[in-house]
Amino acid sequence: MGGRTDDPYELALRALSHRERTESELRGWLAERGVQEAEIEEVIALLADAGAIDDASFARRYAEDKRQLARWGPRRIAKSLEGRGVAPEHIEAAVACEDEGSQLERAIKLVEQRGMSCGSERERERALGLLVRRGYPLELAYEAVRAVEK
Repeated sequence: MGGRTDDPYELALRALSHRERTESELRGWLAERGVQEAEIEEVIALLADAGAIDDASFARRYAEDKRQLARWGPRRIAKSLEGRGVAPEHIEAAVACEDEGSQLERAIKLVEQRGMSCGSERERERALGLLVRRGYPLELAYEAVRAVEK
């Protein structure tokens, strides 16, 4: 075990006590600390059986938090979850649980909260850029900008 004095399972529990992690993140975190692949597999299996790591549940909570707190759109949420090693089927399920009307409403609120009236071409472009960077589909972003400029 390369001079480690900590049990791999205890290391994993310590990591999870600081913040929730995806399976992929936990695997990487343990590997960085010198835990062997066979030990990582065993620890992951134990934690999954105990319900301590669950990427599907993580993806749903993460998506909801980013929608509500950061006002992210579905594309940005999906890209972030992908970067955290979440499986495509979990990402799709997490992103699909919100309808287009709710996305549009959230996009409009974001533009309004930023004080963008969309009265000029420059403001419309800025608002559109903001929404696209936040991960809203282009057509939905256009629709939100049109709704704000009325």
